Amino acid sequence: MHISPDPAPSKRPVEAKVKAAGVGAFLGSIGLLAILQAVDADHSLIDFLPDWLETVLIPLIPTGITVAAGWRAQHTPRPDLPDDQR
Repeated sequence: MHISPDPAPSKRPVEAKVKAAGVGAFLGSIGLLAILQAVDADHSLIDFLPDWLETVLIPLIPTGITVAAGWRAQHTPRPDLPDDQR
């Protein structure tokens, strides 16, 4: 494990993957809330699903968006690390 000798590691830029995953989680949560409001107004939108499946599928929406955003974002190079830890 790499222990940073840098006394202020928080001053380094946040990796693009972390930013993308955070934005994806935020947007996914907003989308989930919009879906829940629509479903609350019209239950026929998800009536065909068993209750247990609704419970599993609805949280997968922001989770899937977060995973996709983190996967698609490019890795931020770390030139401060030794070659074997990059």
